[in-house]
Amino acid sequence: MAEPTGKEFRDAMRAFVGNCSVITVGEGEDATGLVVTSAISLSAEPPLLLACVNRSASSHPLFARYGHFGWNSLGAAHQAVAERFSGFGGVKGAARYEGAEWETAVTGARLLKGAPAAFDCTIEEMIDRATHSILIGRVRAIRTTPDAGALIYWNGAYRALT
Repeated sequence: MAEPTGKEFRDAMRAFVGNCSVITVGEGEDATGLVVTSAISLSAEPPLLLACVNRSASSHPLFARYGHFGWNSLGAAHQAVAERFSGFGGVKGAARYEGAEWETAVTGARLLKGAPAAFDCTIEEMIDRATHSILIGRVRAIRTTPDAGALIYWNGAYRALT
Protein backbone atom coordinates (compact mmCIF):
# COMPACT_ATOMS: atom_id res chain seq x y z
CA MET A 1 0.00 0.00 0.00
CA ALA A 2 1.44 3.38 -1.01
CA GLU A 3 1.92 6.14 1.52
CA PRO A 4 -0.74 8.89 1.20
CA THR A 5 0.22 12.01 -0.71
CA GLY A 6 0.25 15.42 0.97
CA LYS A 7 -2.91 16.38 -0.93
CA GLU A 8 -4.71 13.21 0.17
CA PHE A 9 -3.72 13.91 3.77
CA ARG A 10 -4.85 17.57 3.63
CA ASP A 11 -8.15 16.59 2.00
CA ALA A 12 -8.82 13.99 4.72
CA MET A 13 -7.95 16.49 7.47
CA ARG A 14 -10.73 18.78 6.19
CA ALA A 15 -13.17 16.31 7.79
CA PHE A 16 -11.93 17.44 11.23
CA VAL A 17 -13.66 20.41 12.84
CA GLY A 18 -11.07 22.91 14.05
CA ASN A 19 -11.49 25.83 16.41
CA CYS A 20 -10.02 28.91 14.75
CA SER A 21 -7.47 30.79 16.81
CA VAL A 22 -5.23 33.71 15.99
CA ILE A 23 -1.74 33.61 17.42
CA THR A 24 -0.22 37.08 17.72
CA VAL A 25 3.51 37.68 17.92
CA GLY A 26 5.92 40.59 17.67
CA GLU A 27 5.59 44.28 18.49
CA GLY A 28 5.11 47.54 16.60
CA GLU A 29 5.86 47.28 12.89
CA ASP A 30 7.37 43.85 13.61
CA ALA A 31 3.95 42.54 14.72
CA THR A 32 2.25 39.78 12.79
CA GLY A 33 0.35 36.58 13.48
CA LEU A 34 -1.41 33.63 11.95
CA VAL A 35 -4.55 31.51 12.13
CA VAL A 36 -4.21 28.02 13.55
CA THR A 37 -6.70 25.18 13.86
CA SER A 38 -4.12 22.82 15.38
CA ALA A 39 -4.17 24.42 18.81
CA ILE A 40 -5.01 22.50 21.98
CA SER A 41 -4.53 22.50 25.73
CA LEU A 42 -1.56 20.45 26.86
CA SER A 43 -1.79 20.70 30.65
CA ALA A 44 -3.90 22.45 33.30
CA GLU A 45 -1.20 22.40 35.99
CA PRO A 46 0.89 24.13 34.91
CA PRO A 47 -1.34 25.75 32.29
CA LEU A 48 0.23 24.93 28.90
CA LEU A 49 -1.05 25.29 25.33
CA LEU A 50 0.25 23.60 22.20
CA ALA A 51 0.05 24.81 18.59
CA CYS A 52 1.73 23.69 15.39
CA VAL A 53 3.29 26.48 13.31
CA ASN A 54 4.69 26.02 9.82
CA ARG A 55 8.39 26.93 9.82
CA SER A 56 7.92 28.71 6.47
CA ALA A 57 5.36 31.12 8.01
CA SER A 58 6.53 34.75 8.19
CA SER A 59 5.69 34.78 11.91
CA HIS A 60 7.84 31.74 12.78
CA PRO A 61 11.16 33.56 13.48
CA LEU A 62 9.40 36.05 15.76
CA PHE A 63 8.50 33.44 18.37
CA ALA A 64 12.14 32.92 19.33
CA ARG A 65 12.93 36.62 19.00
CA TYR A 66 10.16 37.80 21.36
CA GLY A 67 9.65 34.77 23.62
CA HIS A 68 5.93 35.44 24.09
CA PHE A 69 2.69 35.37 22.11
CA GLY A 70 -1.05 35.85 22.39
CA TRP A 71 -3.45 33.04 21.64
CA ASN A 72 -6.96 34.20 20.76
CA SER A 73 -9.83 31.80 20.21
CA LEU A 74 -12.09 33.41 17.62
CA GLY A 75 -15.77 34.06 18.19
CA ALA A 76 -18.72 33.86 15.81
CA ALA A 77 -18.25 37.51 14.77
CA HIS A 78 -14.52 37.20 14.00
CA GLN A 79 -14.44 35.81 10.45
CA ALA A 80 -12.92 39.06 9.12
CA VAL A 81 -10.15 38.76 11.72
CA ALA A 82 -9.50 35.16 10.61
CA GLU A 83 -9.35 36.22 6.98
CA ARG A 84 -6.85 39.03 7.66
CA PHE A 85 -4.59 36.76 9.72
CA SER A 86 -4.87 34.08 7.01
CA GLY A 87 -3.45 36.62 4.57
CA PHE A 88 -6.58 37.02 2.41
CA GLY A 89 -6.08 39.87 -0.04
CA GLY A 90 -2.34 39.87 0.62
CA VAL A 91 -2.64 41.44 4.10
CA LYS A 92 0.68 41.05 5.94
CA GLY A 93 2.42 42.00 9.17
CA ALA A 94 1.02 44.74 11.40
CA ALA A 95 -1.83 45.44 8.92
CA ARG A 96 -3.44 42.18 10.06
CA TYR A 97 -4.41 43.89 13.34
CA GLU A 98 -6.55 46.56 11.63
CA GLY A 99 -10.32 46.42 12.01
CA ALA A 100 -10.34 44.80 15.46
CA GLU A 101 -9.74 45.96 19.04
CA TRP A 102 -6.68 44.66 20.87
CA GLU A 103 -5.29 44.96 24.39
CA THR A 104 -1.69 44.54 25.50
CA ALA A 105 -1.28 41.68 27.95
CA VAL A 106 1.18 41.09 30.81
CA THR A 107 3.99 39.87 28.53
CA GLY A 108 3.39 42.55 25.90
CA ALA A 109 1.46 40.18 23.61
CA ARG A 110 -1.73 41.41 21.96
CA LEU A 111 -5.05 39.85 22.91
CA LEU A 112 -8.25 40.27 20.91
CA LYS A 113 -10.98 42.10 22.81
CA GLY A 114 -14.20 40.09 22.67
CA ALA A 115 -12.47 36.75 22.07
CA PRO A 116 -14.25 33.80 23.71
CA ALA A 117 -10.90 32.99 25.34
CA ALA A 118 -7.55 34.75 25.01
CA PHE A 119 -4.30 33.60 26.57
CA ASP A 120 -1.10 35.53 27.20
CA CYS A 121 1.80 33.06 26.90
CA THR A 122 5.54 32.80 27.24
CA ILE A 123 7.32 30.20 25.16
CA GLU A 124 8.09 27.08 27.15
CA GLU A 125 9.55 25.11 24.23
CA MET A 126 9.63 24.82 20.44
CA ILE A 127 10.12 21.37 18.92
CA ASP A 128 10.83 21.01 15.19
CA ARG A 129 9.13 18.13 13.38
CA ALA A 130 8.91 17.85 9.58
CA THR A 131 7.64 21.18 8.18
CA HIS A 132 6.34 22.57 11.50
CA SER A 133 7.40 23.58 14.98
CA ILE A 134 5.37 22.42 17.94
CA LEU A 135 4.97 25.60 20.00
CA ILE A 136 4.37 25.06 23.71
CA GLY A 137 3.23 28.13 25.60
CA ARG A 138 2.93 28.69 29.34
CA VAL A 139 -0.20 30.69 30.12
CA ARG A 140 0.52 33.87 32.12
CA ALA A 141 -2.91 35.56 31.91
CA ILE A 142 -6.40 34.74 30.60
CA ARG A 143 -9.25 36.91 29.30
CA THR A 144 -12.71 35.49 28.51
CA THR A 145 -15.87 36.81 26.87
CA PRO A 146 -19.01 34.81 27.66
CA ASP A 147 -21.50 34.18 24.84
CA ALA A 148 -19.04 35.13 22.05
CA GLY A 149 -19.80 31.91 20.18
CA ALA A 150 -17.06 30.27 18.14
CA LEU A 151 -15.55 30.37 14.69
CA ILE A 152 -14.70 26.95 13.33
CA TYR A 153 -13.03 25.69 10.17
CA TRP A 154 -14.53 22.66 8.49
CA ASN A 155 -14.44 21.27 4.99
CA GLY A 156 -12.37 24.19 3.70
CA ALA A 157 -14.57 27.02 5.05
CA TYR A 158 -15.10 29.17 8.13
CA ARG A 159 -18.41 28.65 9.94
CA ALA A 160 -19.84 30.63 12.86
CA LEU A 161 -21.40 28.93 15.88
CA THR A 162 -23.60 31.16 18.01
